[in-house]
Amino acid sequence: MDLVFETLSEKTPGEKWQSRFDMLWPAYQRWFLSDGIEARQTYLAGYRAFKQYMPEMVPTYEKLCELAGGDDLSARFLSFYCPPAYLSGCSQAVWPGSEPMLVRNYDYAPALCDGLILHSRWHDRWVLGMADGLFGLVDGMNDRGLAVSLTFGGRTIVGDGFGVPIILRYIMEFCDTVNDATEALTRIPCHMTYNVTVVDKTGRHATVYLSPDREAIVTDQRVATNHQERVEWHRHARATATVERERFLLQRLTLHDEPADRFIGAFQKPPLYSTAFGRGFGTVYTAVYWPKKGLAEYRWPGVHWTQRLKAPVEGQRHIRFPMSDQALA
Repeated sequence: MDLVFETLSEKTPGEKWQSRFDMLWPAYQRWFLSDGIEARQTYLAGYRAFKQYMPEMVPTYEKLCELAGGDDLSARFLSFYCPPAYLSGCSQAVWPGSEPMLVRNYDYAPALCDGLILHSRWHDRWVLGMADGLFGLVDGMNDRGLAVSLTFGGRTIVGDGFGVPIILRYIMEFCDTVNDATEALTRIPCHMTYNVTVVDKTGRHATVYLSPDREAIVTDQRVATNHQERVEWHRHARATATVERERFLLQRLTLHDEPADRFIGAFQKPPLYSTAFGRGFGTVYTAVYWPKKGLAEYRWPGVHWTQRLKAPVEGQRHIRFPMSDQALA
């Protein structure tokens, strides 16, 4: 399968965002209605939740709803409130080197990825990151020197709350430090189990374990894969090798004093790099965020794309993914 990754820069939501929404909305609509419309929260429930937990972002939400056509269904979708369940793989780590760096592999089905690196200033911060649902983010950084990424947390429980990409968007739009981010993560309800790692330009870092049925747990962990303090979904853990990937990363961080490039390179080799695209857990991209430099790198085998937060270059990269499991040489 081929996937086109594109960088778009648009200061405030406008024609570029609207065009991309029009292109992706048919597929997202099918996903959003996969359990039937009765399974989704009403527009009013999502709007009220936004006003309660993320009131600063309500004007942007209303603007995006307008650009999306102003209808009930797209407004429900864009609220990210109690969306359908979704699973991913992913590995992420904060490098303990000369300056802060967050590296992550996004393991997912390529066909379900937006493929959009969005650069914007929707509020008073420039934000650059990989979009999800055209409103949320799965990773990114802002011009205050904060970077963030997520991994699935390895539990099947689903509850009332927001899809985690919209929570990451809120962090990038309104938080400056790790302390700001952890406050938001412990306050805003998440509808599934996720691990969110944040690092700021001072080198302070945290990984927060989110769950819909228990309090968020703030840790000083540099590494997150697809479980939290212990494995709870053993079948998923075996399928994604979450324990093996965590151990590998911890060993790299504790036993190896290696330069940044070598550490990044480990993400594009087994056991971190996955070719299980046929099962929906292949590595779709590797992202590297340098929050102090304002520099982002997006990597695939043989392809390296660098973007600067203050001067991104719009463009595309065409990436081909094998659709059957195969080992990397």
